[in-house]
Amino acid sequence: MKRTLSTAQKLRDAVPRTYTVRAVIRAADILKAFSSMTEILELRTITMRSHQTKATAFRLSETLVEAGLLVRVGQQGYRLRVDMSPSRRYRIGYAAQSSVVPFTATVTDGLVAAASAANIDLIVLNNKFSPTIALRNADNLIEQKVDLVIDSQIDSAIASQIAAKFSDAHIPFIAMDIPHPGAFYYGADNYKAGRMAGRYLAKWSVKHWKEPVNEIYLICADVAGQHLNSRLNGMYDGMIEVVPELRSVRCCHLDTKGQFERTLDTVRKYIRIRKLSRVLIGGVNDQSALAALQAFRDFGIEDECAIAGQDGCVEAREEMRKESTRLVCSVAYYPEKYGKGLIQFATDILSHKTVPPAVLTQHELLTSQNVDKIYPNDNWMKTVGTSTMQMA
Repeated sequence: MKRTLSTAQKLRDAVPRTYTVRAVIRAADILKAFSSMTEILELRTITMRSHQTKATAFRLSETLVEAGLLVRVGQQGYRLRVDMSPSRRYRIGYAAQSSVVPFTATVTDGLVAAASAANIDLIVLNNKFSPTIALRNADNLIEQKVDLVIDSQIDSAIASQIAAKFSDAHIPFIAMDIPHPGAFYYGADNYKAGRMAGRYLAKWSVKHWKEPVNEIYLICADVAGQHLNSRLNGMYDGMIEVVPELRSVRCCHLDTKGQFERTLDTVRKYIRIRKLSRVLIGGVNDQSALAALQAFRDFGIEDECAIAGQDGCVEAREEMRKESTRLVCSVAYYPEKYGKGLIQFATDILSHKTVPPAVLTQHELLTSQNVDKIYPNDNWMKTVGTSTMQMA
C-alpha cells in the first residue's frame, strides 16, 4: 500500500537536519493524532491521522504505552495519558495591602512562589493602605489586560468602586480578607476566629486574676468595615459566653486602623488619664495587640492587662514564647499557605471550573502552650538567619 505523506512531513524531509531523530518525530505524530485525553482511537485511525504505515504506527504506539504516554484500551484502542493541548500562560494581577505588614508580606512571598511554580505571570503592585493608590492600581491592572485580579485592600468605602472597575472590564476578581461586591472571596471566618480568642482570654482571666475584670478594650480598624471588625464582635461574644458577668464591664472601642504606631499612641494616652487595672484587650491584628502590650510595658503595668491578637505573625509567636507574657493568645491564619490556595482558586476560575463564591482559610488558636508545636521551625529559622548574618 502506498503511503501518502503530509505536507509537514514533505517539508521536513526536504530540509535534512543531521541532529533530528526521525523516530522521535514519528512518535510525536502518533501523540498528535489524538484530539483530547478522552478520545479513544483504534490503530487504523492512528495510522491514518499520523500518516504512518500500520506496522510503524503499531510499534510506536506500543512503545508509547510502555513509556506511559499512551494507555491501551481494549485490544486495538489507545488513549492519551498526557495533555497535548497547548497551555496558555495566565497573567494575574495582585495588589498587596502593604509591604510593611508582616502578614501581607508573607502572603506576597507565597503568591510569588506559587505563581512561578504554576507557570503564571504575576504582576505585583502595592496599595500602601491608600484608597487613592488602590483605585489607581486597579486601573493599572485593567490597562495591562490581566486575566484575573487578586486584590488586598481594606478600605470598605471604595470596595464598590474597585469591584465595579473589574466588572466593567470583565476581569474576574478575588477579594482577599475583605469582601467586595460581586467578587470571589478568599479569607478567614473572622467572627469564628475572634470568638475563639475571646473565649480563651476570658478563661485566662478567671484562672489568673482573683478579682473581676475592670475594663475591656477592643482595638479596631473601622476603615475595613464590619467584616474585619467582626473579629472583635466574636472576641466580645466569646468573653461573655465564658464569663457572663463581663456584660456589665465597661467596653471601649479604639479605632487605630490596626496600625502599630497609632495603637501605641492611643493606648499610652488612655494609660496616662486613667488608672488601668485588670484590662482585657482584643486586637484586630497582632500589630495592634503588640502595640497595646508595649504601651502597658512602657508604664510598668504589664501585669494589669491580658491581650489577644489575630494573625499569628512571627513577632506575636516570639512574644508568646517569653515567660509570663501578657499576650496570652493569637489566632493563626497561616498566611504562608495563602499563595498556593489563591493560585489554585484563581486557575480554577480561569479554567471555568465550578467554584464556590468564597473560600474560607484555616485558622487555629495559638498560645504559649502550643506555639512551639504548631510552629516548630521558628527557632530553627531564627538560628539559620543569625548564622547567615554572621557569615556575611
